[in-house]
Amino acid sequence: MDSVTVLTAGHVNWDVTLRVDRLPEADGEASIRSQRQSGGGSAANVASALAGLGVETELIGSVGDDDNGLLARRELEAAGVSLDGVRVVEGADTAVKYLLVDERGEVAILGNDGVNEAITPDDLEPERIRGADHVHLTGQRPDTAAAIARIATEDGLSISFDPGRRLADRDFGGALGLADVIFVTDREATALLGDGRADETAEGQIVVVTCGADGAEAYTPDGAVVHPGFDINPVDTAGAGDAFAAGFLSTWLDSGDIAHSLAYGNACGALTASRNGARSAPTFDAVEDLLR
Repeated sequence: MDSVTVLTAGHVNWDVTLRVDRLPEADGEASIRSQRQSGGGSAANVASALAGLGVETELIGSVGDDDNGLLARRELEAAGVSLDGVRVVEGADTAVKYLLVDERGEVAILGNDGVNEAITPDDLEPERIRGADHVHLTGQRPDTAAAIARIATEDGLSISFDPGRRLADRDFGGALGLADVIFVTDREATALLGDGRADETAEGQIVVVTCGADGAEAYTPDGAVVHPGFDINPVDTAGAGDAFAAGFLSTWLDSGDIAHSLAYGNACGALTASRNGARSAPTFDAVEDLLR
């Protein structure tokens, strides 16, 4: 693709993934099969996946000055992500998420927010935002997301937003109203748009709905586009949605072709779900092989 710089903004975490025989119920117990650690956080995951697909990527987020923050930054740097916009907060703890993954690849998450929302609107550097070609927002402080979106809009940048699991609990209206592309899961889409999805999207917006094993749908001003996904054996679905977003954006920013972008995003999500860890984003060659 032509040279494009994508700025992602949101959480930078450290993940501890516990593979268990089943997700425990109340008063229940599960056995841990294996444990691994790696970087996480939706903004960081998308940035890492984009870099792996050959897209120049920058990141706005925050970590503590602890060992977990150092490890998270080193992993992102190794992936090729620019960290000039990542704030290191002295004396603070990096957010840690514990991901429980059962034998079907389903995920439950426990965690503390740590310092992953230390970036406020006053901390933003407008020139850093304006230097990108596209801004991808993920879950973060609603006022910060809205401020980034306003700066990007004023400079004519395209914007995408994946508000994440806390969509129903936080007022993201400011950022959602300015986004060109909105990423949601099937459940989040119902909460956001109700049942009349195609009729409820804002003028000119594209709403992309990921449906797990059933692929993905896009509701656009020109109608709905559907891709059925790929038949894979899910090992760990953590981070699959972030890989999907990276794949979709890398293609959409290059061609504007919604159908191809859905296929590419689904390929990225499927390859990530077939491997362990939220940061197991596929390479360009692996995606091309699956699409062929």
